[in-house]
Amino acid sequence: MRLTAGRLGDGTRALVRGAVLGTVLVTAAGTLAACSGQEERPAGAVRAAASLGPGEGAIDLVTLPGYVENGGTDSRVNWVTPFEERTGCKVGWRSARTPEEMTSLLSDPNRRYDGAVAPPEVTGRLIEGGHLAPVNPDLVDGYKKLEPRLRGLLKRGADVYGVPATWGSNLVMYDTQAVQPAPSGWASLLDPAQARRYSGKIVMRDSPLTIAEAALYLRSRDRKLKIKDPYSLTAPQLAAAARVLAEQRPHVQRYWEQPADAVAAFAGGGAVLGQTWPYQPDVLGRAGRQVQAVTPAEGVTGWMNAWVMGARAAHPNCVYQWLRWTASPDVQRQIAEWNGVAPANPQACSGDRLRGAFCSAHRVGDRDHLDKVIFAYAPSKVCGGATATNGERDCADYEAWVRAWHDATKK
Repeated sequence: MRLTAGRLGDGTRALVRGAVLGTVLVTAAGTLAACSGQEERPAGAVRAAASLGPGEGAIDLVTLPGYVENGGTDSRVNWVTPFEERTGCKVGWRSARTPEEMTSLLSDPNRRYDGAVAPPEVTGRLIEGGHLAPVNPDLVDGYKKLEPRLRGLLKRGADVYGVPATWGSNLVMYDTQAVQPAPSGWASLLDPAQARRYSGKIVMRDSPLTIAEAALYLRSRDRKLKIKDPYSLTAPQLAAAARVLAEQRPHVQRYWEQPADAVAAFAGGGAVLGQTWPYQPDVLGRAGRQVQAVTPAEGVTGWMNAWVMGARAAHPNCVYQWLRWTASPDVQRQIAEWNGVAPANPQACSGDRLRGAFCSAHRVGDRDHLDKVIFAYAPSKVCGGATATNGERDCADYEAWVRAWHDATKK
């Protein structure tokens, strides 16, 4: 996912209401920063803690916007101050605006960030480079309450490299009054004839990982390409997916990086069809817009943000305190509601924490949906990704995806 988050405080809700009434890229480039004068540690070189000691009094994080809040944005949105009061660990943080900035900060041997909340394209590269420390889930209260499917995404052999924070899936949203018949999947956006019908009224997510949706479309259209995993593509498969996106480009009104950008495009910008998360149909539907979202017939992709620990963490005990805190259902509720994403802890939807309509819109606890989601990971030269055993090394890595995305959508 992009390193942006749509905050659902009153400010954003006001923006949405204004957009409904009137109107309501960062190119991912570069490579994983090499450690100057220092060899990269292979994954598994750092061992997980066996026990915990007293907190060190501080924790320094790299964060996505909206995931570390102390009341500075909205006085009612604050899960940092209670943590500091309870643990004595003072929280410092730096927001990263792009995957490359976050990757660079956490891989720099001259910096000692304790951890981060990272999207899949960052997490995978940092694990491969040896820049993350595995965590001991037995030391994280509430870990076993987190969604099992998400927990499995962070395992590398016997090691666990983080704690799930939030997740979401990529859907096709349409204006029910303008788009007929209702779309069934990615073909409505990527098939040239269908895209032409709504030329200039289509929105797409601005991320190299969007190539995976084109790969799913091709998997059902061109069997000769032999695409199996949309996040593990050979050079010819990647080139074919990029061609699909290049052909679509003249029909795209906007490649959105902020979730609210897609809301604005539908609310007042003339968009009627596009790739979204559950956030956009939920917000627009509550604002009275006639939109619907469908799970693509060719396959639904998804993403997970995770809290991870840096391999050079100076305050590991405070990191574990933070992992416990952010896995709790009450904090999960706050983070999910503020950012418009699904909580990793389904208990955030129990009792009177999150409203039922929110949890339903984000498919929390929906086992049938979760089992269908193909969760994103950082594309690797090893076919099948970093978790593959004995994988062939003839697939395109993330840097190749970045170049392909730029050439297809930015030139």
